[in-house]
Amino acid sequence: QVQLVESGGGLVQAGGSLRLSCAASGSILTINPMGWYRQAPGKQRELVATITSGGTTNYADSVKGRFTISRDNAKATVFLQMNSLKPEDTAVYYCNADVVTSPLWKSGDYWGQGTQVTVSS
Repeated sequence: QVQLVESGGGLVQAGGSLRLSCAASGSILTINPMGWYRQAPGKQRELVATITSGGTTNYADSVKGRFTISRDNAKATVFLQMNSLKPEDTAVYYCNADVVTSPLWKSGDYWGQGTQVTVSS
């Protein structure tokens, strides 16, 4: 089993910054891409950013230049640094990881429980 635990959400004024963290634990052999998604009220979940194990990143156009995704492979942790936050960034942010687990070397898609980010105007 694999658990993803997010932290770092909260309430911030527009223009402010937050840093989200997501730590993976369990019977992990390796983690392939990790990423962050978000879901605002009444909207579908959308991609925010992803990062491969080699460090290649991909961002939604709406966050390019403001958000930075990074990861610490040794600690099985992914981060999302969010700067210049806007009210439209308000959402529940979910961590996602493609994890290969022991003992069967089986790949699976895992999600965290979500962390609320609220940006006030």
